[in-house]
Amino acid sequence: MKESYYTSGEFAKKANVTIRTIRFYDKLGILKPSRIGENGYRLYTDEDFGRLQRILSLRYLGFSLDEIMAMPMGDDAENVARSLAMQKDLIRRRIRHLESMNQALADTERMVGESRQVDWSRILHLIHLTNMEHAVVEQYKSAVNIDVRIGLHRRFSHNPVGWFSWLASQIDFAAAKDILEIGCGNGELWQHVGAEILASRRVDVTDVSEGMVEDAAARLGAGLHFRVEDCQRLSYGDDSFDAVIANHVLFYVKDIPQALGEIRRVLRPDGVFYCSTYGREHMKEITSLVQEFDPRVTLSDVALYELFGLENGRAMLERVFGRVEQVLYDDYLLVDEAEPLLDYILSCHGNQGEYLNQRKDEFRKFLQKKIKEKGGIRITKMAGMFVCRE
Repeated sequence: MKESYYTSGEFAKKANVTIRTIRFYDKLGILKPSRIGENGYRLYTDEDFGRLQRILSLRYLGFSLDEIMAMPMGDDAENVARSLAMQKDLIRRRIRHLESMNQALADTERMVGESRQVDWSRILHLIHLTNMEHAVVEQYKSAVNIDVRIGLHRRFSHNPVGWFSWLASQIDFAAAKDILEIGCGNGELWQHVGAEILASRRVDVTDVSEGMVEDAAARLGAGLHFRVEDCQRLSYGDDSFDAVIANHVLFYVKDIPQALGEIRRVLRPDGVFYCSTYGREHMKEITSLVQEFDPRVTLSDVALYELFGLENGRAMLERVFGRVEQVLYDDYLLVDEAEPLLDYILSCHGNQGEYLNQRKDEFRKFLQKKIKEKGGIRITKMAGMFVCRE
């Protein structure tokens, strides 16, 4: 089917927005035209309406333009469906938040009307509720970034057994009736564990982020137990679990020795602690690519493997556990598309947004050139797991 093209004016009219808005988004680089005609006209396609919808929706939901610019904007059906699902989830969160605020306002109004006095603790509660708006936005950004990073590995990994399936295969479920996961993220691991295994076990899925726990619960449904928990101060009693799982978590923990002590405390004497992490060489080619394009870019404020990695993790664990075994995951990426790689880079925790958001088109062409020259970009993966026993 022949693709339809619209001038800036036609595009703005069909979308019921001002042409000034379209020109502004073009200037920012957040919504560039699909092509430039021979007459110099800036031309848009139907796919660009999808991008515009995401921009306007996220703006309405409280995101800044800088935040939106750093988000993936793929146009294929899978990306659009994923984006719509995430927008719906964010709206549900906002509705719950607004309902809580509405109830708190009504209660405070009634209290003031009845007593003719102001309870300032209630006003403080309203302030806290209002500030939760930022937390909702941050949670959405985290969910998007996790989805992007998992998606790159899912699409371009050489090993036919994906990371989460491999991780699940390393866990001795036969010996574990009570299981605790700390730092569950979006709950991806448990989608790779058989329903028959989950049906006969108690699994507590936890995270320090309330939003992540909500995401995991919505994704996984009934059958598991979901709780907000800080692994540095677990609320469970001693000897509560046969297995504790921490998938790429410990390098985010402020006090690792404290967390390990808590994990050891809640494990039964014959229990097992499974914790995964990265090594020094993990994804090193991505860092090299970005540095070649702009040496100012840093994809992470800190090298996570230096905090807890394959090279130094065993020594930390052996201070708490008597036996520590390291198991490596054999894999690499071969990426032959620029867009997923661009999205992955923009999802990182560093300063890339400051330098790449305004140069996304230029950086995309840089990646496309590298892929064309090499027939794809091979990216090292160095990840594995420590299996710890008393």
